[in-house]
Amino acid sequence: MLIYILRRMAIALCVALTVSVVSFSLLHLSGDLAVSIAGPEATAAQVEAVRTQFGLDRPMATQYLEWLGRAVQLDFGNSFYFQGPVMEMIAERLPITFKLGGSALLLAIFTAIPLGVLAALYRDTWLDRAALLVAVVGQAMPSFWFGLTLILIFAVTLHWLPVAGNEGWQNFILPAVALGYYAMPAMMRLTRAGMLEVLGSDYIRTARAKGLSKSRVVFKHALRNAVIPVVALAAVELGFMLGGSVVIESVYSMQGLGQLAWDAISRNDYPVVQAVVLIIAMFYIGLTFLADVINALLDPRIRTR
Repeated sequence: MLIYILRRMAIALCVALTVSVVSFSLLHLSGDLAVSIAGPEATAAQVEAVRTQFGLDRPMATQYLEWLGRAVQLDFGNSFYFQGPVMEMIAERLPITFKLGGSALLLAIFTAIPLGVLAALYRDTWLDRAALLVAVVGQAMPSFWFGLTLILIFAVTLHWLPVAGNEGWQNFILPAVALGYYAMPAMMRLTRAGMLEVLGSDYIRTARAKGLSKSRVVFKHALRNAVIPVVALAAVELGFMLGGSVVIESVYSMQGLGQLAWDAISRNDYPVVQAVVLIIAMFYIGLTFLADVINALLDPRIRTR
């Protein structure tokens, strides 16, 4: 198990370094940052002054290594537009994004797994078709469109929930539903496929032959193996939600990390953009690593692959 964890840690570190290089390079290759910072009306002398002030006249490799050295210490410099430490801004916004992503993931899991189990147990019945229809609709609808529809129905028409903001827990219900519904179909289909495969295996037939109750066979013997792939997918979906929160937070005017990234991109505030991209990527890599370890604990065969 230790060798498996060390191997996964080495892979995660390589991916993290690759992400840092790509995010740093893309922003610098998108145009002359000195011109973007100085503004379209700036003179050549002002542009050169900005280039010198922010060290943009030095070799790219030097800039990257200095940036990476500071980033490891969680020092991302100051924002060009907001004129404050980037890390303080991220620390202020991150809990909102985590609260939204965590709520959406829990909603997706607690909806997808029961639906997937029911669809497998009642295969080819109306219940199975209804669950698949819910999955197809969820996969087909863009999250921002579904989010706007929820606002129209539950906030504007029925006045049950607030339209926007992040002051109370009520503000998180609609965006969590919009974000979670988009992630739910893949988990539901994976649970259904896993349950169908496991329910047809020999050890399940043996358990039934021993006279075990249906609920004991399903929940104790079948579900544990069927949800192993769902664990890995849930980690990936949470990373996707953190990245996809840019759209949902904009729709619901939530002051989270996604909204901060959107504001920074629109204002060419590249220290903030780099920091947000790197932090979201690190969380994504960390969650994938955690999912691999959990899968290996649940299924010892994975450790030998």
